[in-house]
Amino acid sequence: MPRSADLTSRERVRLALQHRTTDRVPIGMVCAGINPPARRALEEWLTRERRLTVDEYLLPVVDIVEVSPPYVGPPLPADTDIWGVRRREVSYGSGSYSEIAHYPLSGDWTPSRLPAHRWPDPAWYDFGSLPALIRAARARSDRCVMVTNGNIFETSWYMRGFEQMLMDVMTDEELVHAIMGRVTDFYVSFFSRILEAAPGEIDLVFTADDIGDQRGLLMRYDRWERLLKPYHRRLNDAIHERGAKVIYHTDGSIMDAVAGLAEMGIDVLQALQFSADNMDPVLLKSEYGTRLSFEGGVSVQTTLPFGTADEVRREVQERIRVLGKGGGYILGPSHWIQAGTPPENIVAMFDTALSWYPQRSRS
Repeated sequence: MPRSADLTSRERVRLALQHRTTDRVPIGMVCAGINPPARRALEEWLTRERRLTVDEYLLPVVDIVEVSPPYVGPPLPADTDIWGVRRREVSYGSGSYSEIAHYPLSGDWTPSRLPAHRWPDPAWYDFGSLPALIRAARARSDRCVMVTNGNIFETSWYMRGFEQMLMDVMTDEELVHAIMGRVTDFYVSFFSRILEAAPGEIDLVFTADDIGDQRGLLMRYDRWERLLKPYHRRLNDAIHERGAKVIYHTDGSIMDAVAGLAEMGIDVLQALQFSADNMDPVLLKSEYGTRLSFEGGVSVQTTLPFGTADEVRREVQERIRVLGKGGGYILGPSHWIQAGTPPENIVAMFDTALSWYPQRSRS
């Protein structure tokens, strides 16, 4: 097994994704972060206890860094994204979430009307700046580089409305295909240009679509297979053709779809919401651990916000022992770390992942 000093972050992640044992488990913050109130509390704790800022603490810990091409397209209206979706900040007391306030494709749309919507153009991004951005991201540490964010179904319902899109899935498949086809066209071109601008430098492409809730899949499996799977397969093929791996995010209870997700060409299944129904890390590893790698798994619903530091340590150790056996695992929180999460628990997660080796330890 390589020693820590022998591996860069990028090498550590690459070896893990080849299902090889590394010096320690790789650590990521994929589709994750620390919400501002929790980050402020963590900053205060680290300053007092270790004389470190959050950034100073996390830099040698997190093995994956995200880069993105700058937007250089036409000016966008305030709080509006490239798809025409407008958001507003909604307070939860100590912070706020950005919630959708306007769905540009809501109402009476048909496939023939869709050209009237202003669809984004990948040319609105400066892909030529990526090599310099990647060099800067790796200036202090040779980390695994990830680009985002290919969420085909979510982008579609952000424009249409979640409830309306689920109704369309049942009653208007032609419109669903028409919208998702256009969204997929954009993402295939967008990520192809990214990977061609920095050949060999980007390791992971983050794609996503939440297809589960706390109890099960959002739609029947056969509908998912017919309506969503082909678009992600097309996107995944384009990414693989240009030498990167696909890390795919979905929350929820999705065990019934894991085999299909593997078939559509993902390399890494991300989030791992084991507090959802029927989500079993042992079964996930035993059934799919040779076909897939995994990222996430430390609960932001239960253990991190409401457990003790010792309970966090035990969960981290168990995730590494089960999911990290023989490689194939990147540890991280299952999603964003929420306000009210004790800083001691956040530090316990990272410190344990840095130091705990199942080959040498007993849980």
